[in-house]
Amino acid sequence: MTELRQRMIDAMVQRGLAQRTQDSYIEAIYRMAKFYRSDPAGYSASEVQTYLLHLVKERHLSYSTVNQAACAARFLFETVLGHGRELFPIPMAKVPAKQPELLSRAEIVQIFGACSHPVHRVLLQTVYAGGLRVSEACALRITDIDSAADRMCLRIASGKGGKGRYSILSPTLLAALRLYVRSFRPRSWLFCNASGVQPVSIESAQRAYQGACQRTRIMKRGGIHTLRHCFATHLLEGGVDLFTISRLLGHGHISTTARYLHLISPQFRAPKDIDPLDLLAGLQLP
Repeated sequence: MTELRQRMIDAMVQRGLAQRTQDSYIEAIYRMAKFYRSDPAGYSASEVQTYLLHLVKERHLSYSTVNQAACAARFLFETVLGHGRELFPIPMAKVPAKQPELLSRAEIVQIFGACSHPVHRVLLQTVYAGGLRVSEACALRITDIDSAADRMCLRIASGKGGKGRYSILSPTLLAALRLYVRSFRPRSWLFCNASGVQPVSIESAQRAYQGACQRTRIMKRGGIHTLRHCFATHLLEGGVDLFTISRLLGHGHISTTARYLHLISPQFRAPKDIDPLDLLAGLQLP
């Protein structure tokens, strides 16, 4: 499998796939090869379909997880090995759309206060106030903070699909980041691991969020990405237009952002004396 693996890696690098995508694709093909104990280059379409069915019926994996394996297989057999989709069909499951369980503003305050380490608290605040994906927050460097009065933004160097963008840097978040930098003096990465030379891992960020939820006994479904959902919904409730939110989130299509319209609370009224883009100020943090 060594030669095929290298061909697949080269093809992904050539097309600019993100490192996380590369790793997940390689892992998915490795698991399929381990299942059949043979070179994947010789698999038939029915064998790939049988393996995907095994993941659903025997492994009881979610359809979204199985679709990741299907995407990896499509890349290998269509892009790398040159099999046409019509002659080598690899089905994708229709994933049921689930509405995220949003946090109230009071619950967000509780979660921030329950963080076991100040670094984790500022990390979660940055995810929420900037509408970032967890991978984007973990990859932030100090130089990605632009605090100039006429700029005030966070630079996302490599978002989903390798696309860069800018997100908002509110005065309240900037103040929190300045205090954090003065206290912990990170060198390059904004949020470092225990060694101080590597960025904090996505797994560590997820554990920090889940640990804070457990300590506050908030049991709503979802991981740290819930804070990004709250960012979009709370901005809509504050009167920010859909197009602006779509740009801040880095969505390719505004229809993706429009789903948050269904999550707006009809009871909420934004405070008149607070900038709707400064979500942390609206939380009345201690």
